[in-house]
Amino acid sequence: MNFLAHIYLSGNNDFIKIGNFMADSIHGKRYLEYSGDLQKGILLHRYIDTFTDAHPIYRKSKHRFHEKYGHYAGVIMDIVYDHFLAKNWNSYFNDNLEVYAANFYSLMQRNFDLLTPKTQNLLPYLIEQNWLVQYASLEGLEVILFQMDYRTKHRVNMQEAIVEVNFFYDELESEFKLFFEELQQHSKQKLIELA
Repeated sequence: MNFLAHIYLSGNNDFIKIGNFMADSIHGKRYLEYSGDLQKGILLHRYIDTFTDAHPIYRKSKHRFHEKYGHYAGVIMDIVYDHFLAKNWNSYFNDNLEVYAANFYSLMQRNFDLLTPKTQNLLPYLIEQNWLVQYASLEGLEVILFQMDYRTKHRVNMQEAIVEVNFFYDELESEFKLFFEELQQHSKQKLIELA
């Protein structure tokens, strides 16, 4: 799962959201350097990633991209699944996506000093290009894939994956919905365990 899913699955606790959002840049036991709810967010992020990577539905979706994009199939799949979350946002959350995204950006700006340097560098681009809302359209998805490709030094032309997304669109969306129902339940349980 990518940014939007990780934030959404954090629930209503702002510091769990922040920890979850920046967790990719915190390795090993470095999470212990952070305060309680930030730690919980980091650990929740790791749990979500482990659950996702091992899940047969996610693996089935990702397999469609593996031959052409290799290691980056997982990166592409995470972004594509965020597209389906954004597209179907009203099925999962009461506030509209624009309001949710604006509130999250504001939260991050208010707590900028808590963020890792990598997250601090990413945040202006995330806000300026409004990634969380852009996910909802196929045009926005293609832009985000291009931007991710740029960040990985154009190793595999990730933006070209929009062809496969369009070709397998209905299957991918159905797989996402089934998978995400399970992920939500498991994430809620993990939050209870971390409390």
